This record gives sequence, structure tokens and C-alpha cells, in this order.
Amino acid sequence: MSTYARQHLDEAKRIIDAIDHDAVEKTAEILAATRARGGRLFFLGVGGSAANCSHAVNDFRKIAGFEAYAPTDNVSELTARTNDEGWATVFSEWLKGSRVRKEDCIFIFSVGGGNLEKNISPNLVSALKVAKEVGASVVGVVGRDGGYTKQVADACVLIPTVNDGNITPHAEAFQAVIWHLLVSHPILKKVETKWESTGK
Repeated sequence: MSTYARQHLDEAKRIIDAIDHDAVEKTAEILAATRARGGRLFFLGVGGSAANCSHAVNDFRKIAGFEAYAPTDNVSELTARTNDEGWATVFSEWLKGSRVRKEDCIFIFSVGGGNLEKNISPNLVSALKVAKEVGASVVGVVGRDGGYTKQVADACVLIPTVNDGNITPHAEAFQAVIWHLLVSHPILKKVETKWESTGK
């Protein structure tokens, strides 16, 4: 008899089989080029994706040697900007304050990628417009159709939809799979992780 656990894990297997490996490799190459030119890495996401951004900042700094940041790690600034200027510009104004430049890279984690017409994550759309204006690279791991992120990104890993009822949990779970793949990638990894180093 099939259980929900079996269904959910079977869906995860189908997603793994369907992910575009070339998009992942292209993302790794863009990130390597960003680091080589001294660019910074800015992670943007909301909700569960914001929490993933925080974890990814740690991994890209510690394991892959990036200068990396996420605006959602500073709750005081985030809430001040939201209160005083509105939610739609919290990331774009933060990027401007960080003096985002063409050497940098914006990394989006999002379930839908942003959509102004539907007023979904307009803050991501606004931030991406700022990034493109200065010529910064853009990469992302997003679900659904990829939204605005997929439209403007230099590389975008789309998490395939295999069940319309599980879009969010799969998209957010596979953000973690992809960023852990990236920091483990031979062209990005600089430091051995603790448990792997103790086994040698």
C-alpha cells in the first residue's frame, strides 16, 4: 500500500532525474568567475528561501571562499526598510546600499522567481532590475516556471513541478540540494568539510 512518505520521496526522485545538469554546471562556472574577479555573492529569498539564504551564505563563505551576504540576516535593517519604505524595495535598496557592481553576483532562491503582474515577490523583481542595470551576474534556483528570475538570469536551475500540491516543499528542499552540490563542486570547493576531513 502506498503511503504519503513513499509518494513524497518518489516525487523527489523524479525531480532529481529531471533537473537540468547543464544549468547546474553553468551556475558553477558563473560563480567561479565571480570569485576569480573578486566579486561578492548576494543571496536573496523570502520565507523558507530566506532561511536557505542564511545557510548558503555560511557554506559559500566557509567552504567555497566567497565574500557572501544575505539582507535577511539583518532583521533590524530589513524591518526598518519594510516599515519606512515598503516591502517591494527592501532588497533593491539594500543592494544599492551595498554598492552592488558588475563584478558581483546575485543568487536567488525562490519558489516562483518573482512576478510583478501577480504581485508575487516584487522585492526580488526590483532587486534583479538593479542587478541587471549595473551588469552584475544573476543565478537562481527556483520552482514553477521560474518567473522573472528565469527570464533575466545568466543561469537558472529550475526545480521541475511533479505535483502541483507540493511545489513549495520541493522547491525549497531542492534549493538546499543544489547549493550543497555547488559548494562541493571541484571548481568551487576550497576547504574540506569537517566530517570528511576526519575520515582521512
